[in-house]
Amino acid sequence: MTTPALLPLSGRRIPTLSPGASSFPHHRATLRLSEKFILLLILSAFITLCFGAFFFLPDNSKHKRFDLGLEDRASTEDTMSTDTGKDPQNLRDKIRADHERALQEAKEKLRKSREELKAEIQTEKNKVMEDLKKKDVGPKPLPPVPMPKVVGVSDGEPPEPDVKEKRDKIREMMKHAWDSYRQYGWGHNELKPIAKKGHSTNIFGSSQLGATIVDAVDTLYIMGLHEEFKDGQEWIEQNLDFSVNAEVSVFEVNIRFIGGLLAAYYLSGQEVFKLKAVQLAEKLLPAFNTPHCLISLFLFVLVFFSGVGRNWGWASAGSSILAEFGTLHMEFVHLTYLTGNPAYYQKVMHIRKLLAKMDRPNGLYPNYLNPRTGRWGQHHTSVGGLGDSFYEYLLKAWLMSDKTDTEARKTYDDAIEAIERHLIRKSNGGLTFIGEWKNGHLERKMGHLACFAGGMFALGADGSPDDKAGHYLQLGAEIAHTCHESYDRTVLKLGPEAFKFDSGLEAVAVRQNEKYYILRPEVIETYWYMWRFTHDPKYRQWGWEAAQAIDKYCRVSGGFSGVKDVYSSNPTYDDVQQSFFLAETLKYLYLLFSSDDLLPLENWVFNTEAHPLPVLHLGNITLPGSEPAQR
Repeated sequence: MTTPALLPLSGRRIPTLSPGASSFPHHRATLRLSEKFILLLILSAFITLCFGAFFFLPDNSKHKRFDLGLEDRASTEDTMSTDTGKDPQNLRDKIRADHERALQEAKEKLRKSREELKAEIQTEKNKVMEDLKKKDVGPKPLPPVPMPKVVGVSDGEPPEPDVKEKRDKIREMMKHAWDSYRQYGWGHNELKPIAKKGHSTNIFGSSQLGATIVDAVDTLYIMGLHEEFKDGQEWIEQNLDFSVNAEVSVFEVNIRFIGGLLAAYYLSGQEVFKLKAVQLAEKLLPAFNTPHCLISLFLFVLVFFSGVGRNWGWASAGSSILAEFGTLHMEFVHLTYLTGNPAYYQKVMHIRKLLAKMDRPNGLYPNYLNPRTGRWGQHHTSVGGLGDSFYEYLLKAWLMSDKTDTEARKTYDDAIEAIERHLIRKSNGGLTFIGEWKNGHLERKMGHLACFAGGMFALGADGSPDDKAGHYLQLGAEIAHTCHESYDRTVLKLGPEAFKFDSGLEAVAVRQNEKYYILRPEVIETYWYMWRFTHDPKYRQWGWEAAQAIDKYCRVSGGFSGVKDVYSSNPTYDDVQQSFFLAETLKYLYLLFSSDDLLPLENWVFNTEAHPLPVLHLGNITLPGSEPAQR
């Protein structure tokens, strides 16, 4: 991904400029006027009103009557007398008195200081916001639905003492990250662990939505950190408020907030998480209001009420991004299941049907699709940033449906076949990697984000066509090995953002702006899936190497920070503790050193932010607006 040096930031797919920089391009349109300008407008209007009152309101000494300006005054007086039951003269006197009182209030306003006026304006603004919140009563009562089978939501203690010791260390790292956020960044979206203050990026808008809290509560529950979980739940119940003026990424809100809330609901059974998830989801639906019903990358919300979508200007002439509109299925199917509202299911199925009708160059899905024309943008395909979770969600839609959504499985298989034919290669040194296809040319570069694919290939091995289960499990192992090499060939034993396979260099970053590590989870994610399917001890060994490196080089007194150069023995910090570090990286490490009966894959499917959602056994259930499930 090149445009202007943008690289994916979060849980996977959103671009960023550089470590420590804002996650959004600086040319993003500002949505709110400055406070000073607003104050100036209000004062100007107020003064104009007051002067108008001086010149145009009736003077009691000069006018015996209040002229309504109507031609048939007698008729009007009769009407007033009939409507009010009072004498018209009394009514005119009352109106005159009201105007005189308003004039006196205006004079008093003008005598107040600037600070007093600002305080009054702020009070009025707060009152308006409170009134809006009262009107925004939240979701309607939800229909009763059976709770899907949930098993293995806690414990999973390994029998081996040394493995248990490692798992306890991961829990301690989670507690340090959470406690630091609790102390220094509580309620903010993320944490600056060195500056020891709150941090946010534009993917969350300009408001404090507590992204780290929502993203982390299911990890806290799984790890048995019950007091911390309770603190998070109380904050969500009392403070998670969507009546804010913010522009947010629909994709990030979906995978982090809705996914996190749904997972917390299924794990704990606490209704507040379900209600908050549905309340938020209702506000995302306007993002689909495009000519082809494709999601816009952003949902522009004014006080989170009137949604208008827009896309990045750099994204191939404002196109929608494949991984953005293709990473909704898991959460939206669960929303339809829980609410009985078919709109969520229908939105994602419409996107799938639209894609099925389109020609695909070499069988590949380009990363950009124009939501106005319904045509592909530039022909750039990757399994890393911009494309990755689209393929992941095709496979997981099939798994989550109890393997009844055969259309999703067929689409996944066809896509993976094209990826293997055009993007997957072996280096001269024997390392299997996934390149990027750009306008008919294969770029021999692989991103850290693409390392999740090793786990995806292993997860999709069972059920693959033509008895190729063994082949895809082996392919997953090869990708895991390549990504481990990208870690092992650095000074810090932490992987770079992207690494090349040409000019004699293999699994090594070349550009300075690709040498950073921002606490990403994808390599550890693949280690965990490979461990679950093979129980090869090397995956736990590799995971422990990564955990030790994170604890040694990324841990600071105020939490955990990304580093800017994994090849430097004296790295500098980016001073950001990403919310996905608690949601994904530490969760996958904890699961890696837990027994398989903790969140068994027969019963749970993890969204792309590592939030577990239960398999929906829909044999006797039909989602509203869908066809009956077929085996």
